[in-house]
Amino acid sequence: MKAVLCKAFGPAETLVLEEVASPTVKKNEVLLEVHAAGVNFPDTLIIEGKYQFKPPFPFSPGGEAAGVVRAVGEHVSHLKVGDRVMGLTGWGSFAEEIAVAGYNVLPIPDGMDYTTAAAFSMTYGTSMHALKQRANLQPGETLLVLGASGGVGLAAVEIGKAMGARVIAAASSADKLAVAKAAGADELINYSETSLKDEIKRLTGGNGVDVIYDPVGGDLFDQAVRAIGWNGRLLVVGFASGRIPELPVNLALLKGVAVVGVFWGSFAQRQPQDNAANFKQLFQWFAEGRLKPLVSRTFPLHQAGEAINTLAERKAVGKLVIAVR
Repeated sequence: MKAVLCKAFGPAETLVLEEVASPTVKKNEVLLEVHAAGVNFPDTLIIEGKYQFKPPFPFSPGGEAAGVVRAVGEHVSHLKVGDRVMGLTGWGSFAEEIAVAGYNVLPIPDGMDYTTAAAFSMTYGTSMHALKQRANLQPGETLLVLGASGGVGLAAVEIGKAMGARVIAAASSADKLAVAKAAGADELINYSETSLKDEIKRLTGGNGVDVIYDPVGGDLFDQAVRAIGWNGRLLVVGFASGRIPELPVNLALLKGVAVVGVFWGSFAQRQPQDNAANFKQLFQWFAEGRLKPLVSRTFPLHQAGEAINTLAERKAVGKLVIAVR
């Protein structure tokens, strides 16, 4: 089979496409024939040794995949050969085949194609866990989404609306905000042209927002945390800006703020029943047309490095997907 390989930590240009042996399947795994693979921010980190997991060389990047089950380990009972599925892989999805732990694989719902499925699990799984289990977002509350045109950001906008929140979307350009508006955002902030903190206070009558969804970090975190409301919840999702911010904890004290970490991958493994319930709701919303994953561009397998660079340079809107087959 063909696979994109990282043989040493470095930039995406150093990735190579080679023939490798097909993976063997352990008792708790399934063999997935990959049709499409999602591109996510961890892919930009894992190839440079900056992610919390460092796979042994050589390895393929790619943390999520969609395709067809071709073999099933003896301890896997909820899947069978021929099933159309999506899977959380951690790494390895930029390949024609991958062995995946059965508990990380879900059947693709009717009406969803492989490209959409490859763009669904990580972004919607992360945002659903963040807003439901971590923020306990309530109808009528105000949700601020930073980086609102990206994969997880757009998912957070849609899920926030489905949960009954007023959603303020923040992004760096008018074009990106138009995408967030189309996804259902109620209010828009262009933080390249105005003060994020001042606009939040203006839009909330000085009260601040109830929940901040932050996959960006850096300077935006610094501004947003100063415009959070009483009993606000600040969701730490990621650091796409490249800088991990520091929180003056007196701000948390004065407003009764909860700073909450979001690590969906670990949640999915530790609380599989809760994760399954999340996806049951997500699939229902998808069937109702309330969730519309945006795949702005697909790349062939041999251009996986270009896809990773496009995401790393923050040129992507919505999701990028590798069309493996």
